[in-house]
Amino acid sequence: MEGFLQVETLVIELLLVVSLVAIAVRRLKFPYTVALVIVGLLITLRQPIQINPLPELILGLFVPPLVFEAAFHLNMTHLQRNLPIILLWAVPGVIVTTLIVGGFVALTTPLTLGAALVLGALLSATDPVAVVALFRALHVPKRLEVLIEGESLLNDGTAIVVFNLMLVVALTGRFDLLTAAGDFVRVAAGGVIIGLVLGWLVARLIARLDDHLIVTTLTMVLAFGSYLVADRLHFSGVLAVVAAGLVNGNLGPRSLSPATRIVLFNFWEAVAFLANSLVFLLIGVQVDPITVLAAWQPVLCAVAAVLVARAVIVYGLGWVTGHLGEPVPLRWQHVLNWGGLRGAIGLALAISLPVTLGAQRSLLQVMAFGVVLFTLLVQGTTMGPLLRRLNIAVRTPVEQEYEMRRARLTILETGGHHLEYLHHEGLLSPYAWEVMRRELTKRAAALGNAVAELLRANPALQAEDLAVARREFRHAQRSALLRLREAGLISEETFDKLMEEVDAFSENGEEVEADAEAGAPVASDAA
Repeated sequence: MEGFLQVETLVIELLLVVSLVAIAVRRLKFPYTVALVIVGLLITLRQPIQINPLPELILGLFVPPLVFEAAFHLNMTHLQRNLPIILLWAVPGVIVTTLIVGGFVALTTPLTLGAALVLGALLSATDPVAVVALFRALHVPKRLEVLIEGESLLNDGTAIVVFNLMLVVALTGRFDLLTAAGDFVRVAAGGVIIGLVLGWLVARLIARLDDHLIVTTLTMVLAFGSYLVADRLHFSGVLAVVAAGLVNGNLGPRSLSPATRIVLFNFWEAVAFLANSLVFLLIGVQVDPITVLAAWQPVLCAVAAVLVARAVIVYGLGWVTGHLGEPVPLRWQHVLNWGGLRGAIGLALAISLPVTLGAQRSLLQVMAFGVVLFTLLVQGTTMGPLLRRLNIAVRTPVEQEYEMRRARLTILETGGHHLEYLHHEGLLSPYAWEVMRRELTKRAAALGNAVAELLRANPALQAEDLAVARREFRHAQRSALLRLREAGLISEETFDKLMEEVDAFSENGEEVEADAEAGAPVASDAA
């Protein structure tokens, strides 16, 4: 009982620290995750905290909800348009990164080639949490966000598979290329298949429900269940969660009512916030900065190796990506290169290294910790200035004006609805209501004309507005069909046919949406 209370006390203390840091960074305009790492380092300097099962805690408890939430909100249309490029970075890119980092470190540090390849594998996974949060705050083009987030989702699972293969090489001293390739394909494909099947099954089940408690619970079971099932069958649990999240997020919420979707999205937003916060705080708590500084030479070698490998992947494969899909502008390549941060996956894999590696284990961990700290504290804090210098995170005056006009109209109409409700309930006199109604009607007409004028002059804004209208129309139709079926007013056969009609009608709208969100930014930023 005493041990349980100690764990509970530690969790509450960490959550309190998370809340205080979140409050502070809102005023300081500092990257939240980076601030958590710094606070964790300060805690470590004052009183070291050791959490023994940390690798299992990160990989089994924190990674599934983080990966699932990111995949759940990733639009499949956007992903499909960029999938060849993302796969090139996430599969061959991880392997090339492992080889470059391993070879460079083996030549410049006391590590053997086998141990250096292990380091290259565990540092090949990128962690875009801090970068994507900044992207959303600065309104970076959607396609750039999809590229960096999609790469991270897929290379997490690839990196873990490669790490396990390299670990066998380091421990046994033997490497069979054919066997390794077969194991890689088996583990990766098995995880993807399990995720696709489970994600589709839960999506079909959710489509027949509209209870926010049950739907939320099922998605949580899917996030952790897909990881556990794949892991028990010796497949990639992370890739299973990615596949499950993509399928479920793009199929499951379609027929849900707006209220249920809001609850579902808010739940996963809160879970991701807590998991991210605790992971980055634990990174700072577990890393001993004194030890990292003492081994500054091998740490610098590892940092240099990771930076070189990232540049080779982004710039070196740039000419290939131009033939696989839409070219990635050079300015975006600069962001993708500097945005290759390392985080939770690398930390968890480093701590999970077996003691049979001997004296090399501690050096591997210190070098991994040093690279994680460098990418978070240096690259993470300079990403904002880089985006502004490259003129990527700047919204056009037209977009800012449209946002302002539409927001003014929205808050005016909201206030009017509230006054109408008060009048209807007898809490506002007819005289006051009539005077306010005339004033609000006049102002709403003027603001509506201002919004319409801006839309007429800007076709891109028209396309975006139309895409939003189509999505909401589709969701409303599906919700109505679901209510009709639950009330027994239509048969299952009629429900399925009408649902197909709704999906077929919305296909053109989804194409317009994809062109507006993915195509337009590319054209404007390709110069």
